[in-house]
Amino acid sequence: MELSKLLRTGAVKVIASASSKKRLFHDLGEIAASSYGLRASQAVEALMERESLGPTGVGHGVALPHARLPDLEHVVGAFIRLEKPVDFDSVDRQPVDLVFGLFAPEDAGVEHLKALALVSRTLREASICAKLRANTDAVTLYTILTAGNSVQAA
Repeated sequence: MELSKLLRTGAVKVIASASSKKRLFHDLGEIAASSYGLRASQAVEALMERESLGPTGVGHGVALPHARLPDLEHVVGAFIRLEKPVDFDSVDRQPVDLVFGLFAPEDAGVEHLKALALVSRTLREASICAKLRANTDAVTLYTILTAGNSVQAA
C-alpha cells in the first residue's frame, strides 16, 4: 500500500489556523467532499463520533483522525498542515499542526488498519515531519508525503 493510492494532490491543504478540533474536522470534511465527492456533514459527524471514543492526536504535533463511512469503495485521505497549531487533546498534550484524516468504507477491516499503520509510520519519521513543517506549498507537501513511500503496511 502506498500513500499515493490514498491521497490525491487536491486533498492536501495548508490552512493558517483552526479555532478548534471541531473546526479542523469541518475543514477535513470539506476537503473530503471536494476531493472525493463525500458528503462533508457526514464526514464531520463520523470523525467526531470516532473522536468521542478517544483522541486521535498521536503526539509530536501529529493527529490521525479517521472514520468509517457508507458508500465508500476504498480508503481515502486528506492532509492539512496548520500554520498555527491547535489544541487536539493529544496523548502528549501538545497542539497539532500536521493532520492526516482517513475515511474508510464501513466494512474496510484490514485495508483501513493497513492505511492507518502506513500513515502513522510515515508521520512518525521526524525527518518527514520536519520537511512538512518547512513547506507551505500543497504540491510540495503531497510530494513529501508520497515520495519513496513503498513501506509495507502491517
